[in-house]
Amino acid sequence: MDSPSWIGDSLTARMIPRHSSLDSFGAMKVYQLVNLASIRVSKAELRQRVMLPKYLRLAIHDCILRKDDSSAASSSSSAAPPSDGCQTPEVPLMVFVNPKSGGRQGPLIKERLQNLISKDQVFDLTEVKPNEFIRYGLGCLEALAAQGDECAKEIREKMRIVVAGGDGTVGWVLGCLGELNVQNRQPVPPVSIMPLGTGNDLSRSFGWGGSFPFAWKSAIKRTLHRASIAPISRLDSWNILITMPCGEIVDPPYSLKTTQECFIDQSLEIEGELPPTTNGYEGVFYNYFSIGMDAQVAYGFHHLRNEKPYLANGPIANKIIYSGYGCSQGWFMTHCTNDPGLRGLKNIMTLHIKKLDSSEWEKVPVPKSVRAVVALNLHSYGSGRNPWGNLKQDYLEKRGFVEAQADDGLLEIFGLKQGWHASFVMVELISAKHIAQAAAIRLEIRGGEWKDAFMQMDGEPWKQPMNKDYATFVDIKRVPHQSLIVKGD
Repeated sequence: MDSPSWIGDSLTARMIPRHSSLDSFGAMKVYQLVNLASIRVSKAELRQRVMLPKYLRLAIHDCILRKDDSSAASSSSSAAPPSDGCQTPEVPLMVFVNPKSGGRQGPLIKERLQNLISKDQVFDLTEVKPNEFIRYGLGCLEALAAQGDECAKEIREKMRIVVAGGDGTVGWVLGCLGELNVQNRQPVPPVSIMPLGTGNDLSRSFGWGGSFPFAWKSAIKRTLHRASIAPISRLDSWNILITMPCGEIVDPPYSLKTTQECFIDQSLEIEGELPPTTNGYEGVFYNYFSIGMDAQVAYGFHHLRNEKPYLANGPIANKIIYSGYGCSQGWFMTHCTNDPGLRGLKNIMTLHIKKLDSSEWEKVPVPKSVRAVVALNLHSYGSGRNPWGNLKQDYLEKRGFVEAQADDGLLEIFGLKQGWHASFVMVELISAKHIAQAAAIRLEIRGGEWKDAFMQMDGEPWKQPMNKDYATFVDIKRVPHQSLIVKGD
């Protein structure tokens, strides 16, 4: 939301006070004096700064390829350091590329990246998943470091990640990196962003821009250099748990996985029927979660883009198609239809929240006219818009709100009505319908006449099957460890 906090060399996860962005104001001012866009760096200089020694590149590549444990890679002859020692890069970079992003220009961008640094440091996400790199690639470095390889140890500690893709891709990588905290395998590498998606709200929020430049060949080199020198900020991460009656989500996003750890807090008032048996899905988001018409439009757009990829040849074309699809879904014609699927969410949804530093649940009414509810973590939604708005202090005090930050442990919950209301919100003529600020959220969704509900998080939508007789529950709470993002501006 507002500029996130700055941190120094320490990577210890901790909560930042609400106005912590002022703590390192001096460092911010010094950094802002440097115009990164004007910096010119040669290919040789870039390689010297970010490229791993050959023996480590080969060891990591071999370990990932074989999907073998790290001890096997560390004992191979390819993992032997040169007899005359090795030169450790200042800031070793690993790059993940989503070839389906960037108007389908991902393969060309990947080729350019491999040419600039090294083929073994650039991973195609359709071939190597981020969890595989974390398990086998980082595991290889950790095994070598444990055997006394100081070069591997230093590279593991100083490594940074670059993600070339949209918000969903960035969230996927951040979620996998977050598992390092669970496994007590710190430090967690910070992430830089090369924006190749449609909305790119995460990228906008941290200074990497809303789209990648048309002159992308020269921009890639500058982006890699910025990724290696820019300071690091913190970002709250949010865990989502969906507990549903027996059934499954068809084609869930990468960031949503099945789980056996289903829990329904029965101390809360439950308006529907508890399912006798349940299935669970769990994931993490960083910018927003939403339910309702906006997610339905996003779902239709994603399926159209996948079925007819020739239409998705760039961000501008994507936004035109997206807008047209929104008009075709009844977003602008609610009052002209009697379809129960197009009525307000109040008919099927109950909302409970916990406020910051409170253990008590509070029921919050869902406005009657609202057709989409969004829980937002950043100041950027829908390609850079700020639907929460820049609220005046007297209004904040009147509503019991506080100024929104990216690392404050709170989500801003707002509603969108029909398409006309959403349109005025998106051009920032008005604010969205403010509902609450929350440190934890519980949604109870009752099916009734609804066969499906549409949901999305960080730009990745899905169709949530509903049950006529039993309720579905969505629980959202903050992840204890914050994510680390490299500031691009």
